[in-house]
Amino acid sequence: MVAALLVTAVVAPLSAAARPQIPAPPPAALPTLTAATLDRAYAANRANAEAAARMAAAHGDTHRAKADGELADPVRRLLAFDGRGTGEATEVLGDLARADRVAVLVPGSDTSLDTYPRFRATAEALHRQLTRTAPRDTRTAVVAWLGYRTPDTVSTTVLTTDRADEAAPALSEFIGRLHGIVGTGATVSLVCHSYGTVVCARAAAHLDVDDLVLIGSPGTGADTAAGLHTPARIWAARGKDDWVGDVPHVRTDLFGVTVGFGTDPVSPAFGARVFAAGEGGHSGYFTPGSVSLANLARIVLGDTAEVTRG
Repeated sequence: MVAALLVTAVVAPLSAAARPQIPAPPPAALPTLTAATLDRAYAANRANAEAAARMAAAHGDTHRAKADGELADPVRRLLAFDGRGTGEATEVLGDLARADRVAVLVPGSDTSLDTYPRFRATAEALHRQLTRTAPRDTRTAVVAWLGYRTPDTVSTTVLTTDRADEAAPALSEFIGRLHGIVGTGATVSLVCHSYGTVVCARAAAHLDVDDLVLIGSPGTGADTAAGLHTPARIWAARGKDDWVGDVPHVRTDLFGVTVGFGTDPVSPAFGARVFAAGEGGHSGYFTPGSVSLANLARIVLGDTAEVTRG
């Protein structure tokens, strides 16, 4: 049955129609990102999002116009914005310039500007948890990084590393620029969900991060944690009701295409630090009050001894 599924996924045409191209201006010209230029960058990206909203509305796409318009709100802090196509956005929650502990979230499939509020909600949940549990003298920030064209869940691209390979250089570049904003004293944790774990794994060897967290991962394309070639602490978790647990953790060549992502990151063979994620499903890792959210906050805050193991 698994073989039949893989064959169908590789050779069958996609049933979903291609997304229509939505007009939008090119990204805003930004200053070099530093703590001193953040406000200018935020203002430029909000203005760009507002222009994109007007263009989408004129095009008749009210859904995208609403999404762009929400990102143009004066309270939003956008490090990057591109309204073209499925869109990209990088948003900050908290005071990034003064943060001691920074979490960068990397989403999985089916994430775009059209579904961005769902992704932002995960960043908000983590930011609230960090704010509530951090020591009084610790300042935190969360960055929602939608900096790549995510695959559709029902597509051939979600079964290969192609989109992750395309995204990895952009993630590496972003983490490098992030360090130019927060300075040398801040710690950075990369929290990667679903297909986003493949992206993080492909970039791992070139990322200056303290922790690499894989949640709801279908695999990374590496056989072991050591195969990611990173000095970061590597964590992994999967909720009891996450359907990814039923996905075959294999990597095979099919009609000249490498399909699948190999070793299960929560298996002993992979060698990650496995932590408890509770009873939740694939979209439940950031649910307020959940075991997984509490553990994610502990990892970001450096309270590694307090992380409950899975």
